[in-house]
Amino acid sequence: WIRLELKGEDEKVALNFLREEVGLAPVSIRNIRIGDIVRGRIVSSKSKLDLKLDLGVYEPEMVDAILPLRHLQAQLADGKKLALKTLIELYGLYPNLPLEVKVQKLDVESELIAVELSERQISIFDRWIRQALERLIVLGATKEEIEYAIKALRLSRDIYAIESLGLLEHAIICKLGTEAKGIIPKIGSKLQNAFLTRFMPMRIQQIIERKTLA
Repeated sequence: WIRLELKGEDEKVALNFLREEVGLAPVSIRNIRIGDIVRGRIVSSKSKLDLKLDLGVYEPEMVDAILPLRHLQAQLADGKKLALKTLIELYGLYPNLPLEVKVQKLDVESELIAVELSERQISIFDRWIRQALERLIVLGATKEEIEYAIKALRLSRDIYAIESLGLLEHAIICKLGTEAKGIIPKIGSKLQNAFLTRFMPMRIQQIIERKTLA
């Protein structure tokens, strides 16, 4: 998280802009309420039962939120009892991926924050599925670095666009007929400090047996 100090006549305007465009860290768990919509990023996907997210709660100590597998199954797999590992691979739910979530359960004393995906986050995944275009998820690179890599590798004919998910998180949208796995080694050679994975809409449709999440 980035710490900024705002001063001046337009302080409130600037603060509202940052809140809408980037999201503000709650800082303390006491600033969070059940039903709040907050932005965070995955910090761990090693458990078999949940994802852990950093929501920006770090005072007096850091507290991560949990996104239980049962919520992911309900929201991303039409209730099918898919393993967390499967959902991670299908949707690219790896550490540093930004997600918008809704606070579902909160216990300040035990420092428990349980969340589920927000309606807007589900609609983003739903749009990606409906478009039926594979996406190469890049975690840990600027948009300029990605654009340079695409140009240097002459991959423009395979790329439709770059969709920014955060400052250092982006989705490279492949053109119809292009598979993300085919360009991962090439892009990876130029972005050696980034983590690359893919979003597979056709595979999601096959496993879930429906074309949208709605």
